[in-house]
Amino acid sequence: MAKLNGTRLLESQMLDSVPAPGLSMVPIRTSACSGRTMQVLLPVVLALGCGFLPAVTAKAADPAVLAKSGSGEIVACANCHGAAGEGMASFPRLSGMSAAYLYRQMESIANGTRENAVMEPIVAALGDKGIRDMADYYASLPAPVVAAEIPGPNSPGGQLALRGDWDRGIPGCVQCHGPRGTGVGDHFPALAGQPAGYIVSQLKAWKDGTRKNDPLELMRHLSAKLGEAEMQDVAAWFAGQSPGSSAAREPQP
Repeated sequence: MAKLNGTRLLESQMLDSVPAPGLSMVPIRTSACSGRTMQVLLPVVLALGCGFLPAVTAKAADPAVLAKSGSGEIVACANCHGAAGEGMASFPRLSGMSAAYLYRQMESIANGTRENAVMEPIVAALGDKGIRDMADYYASLPAPVVAAEIPGPNSPGGQLALRGDWDRGIPGCVQCHGPRGTGVGDHFPALAGQPAGYIVSQLKAWKDGTRKNDPLELMRHLSAKLGEAEMQDVAAWFAGQSPGSSAAREPQP
């Protein structure tokens, strides 16, 4: 009898309770012999997998977490851009870049004015606030120190980077991209310390028209005048420049 009264008391308390936010009242049978039902509180699980906590979406996640570990919607940025955002192979350096430039490029991918099949689903998952947060995060990281041997200023790549070829209507790259290619504003990104493979891939993209979000079509016109060997030369020169150094690096004797 005491057991039965205790069951009825519990049943009454549960039926009179109000579910807290995020919880649902679910009817279950209290015992096989009574034939009566009661309602209990069960959490509404929103996570993609098992667990009781809501899934962390890309739009809400900490930028540092997304960069290192990703989320259920996107892969970790470090997988392509390096653990510190230093860039790898044909994937660009992000660390120490202008936040305004990084935001502008991701926005261009989001609205379709820059084609990038890898980044399109990522920026869609981030949303505008997520894009701004990621741009600010990578801009706050220190630019890498480059230690690789580089061609000198009078090498073919150095001449194009510093002086251009005015007979062919090609100005020096640094005239728009700043001393040693450290970047100017949100339209002329830093080239110093970018992986050579990435610089070459973008010059080719400008040349064949698959990248089109340049101001006044400057890069399209200039890249059209460069041969592949020249692209490789100028890319190697900029890849060897340390973004934080105060002067163009000279090759060691």
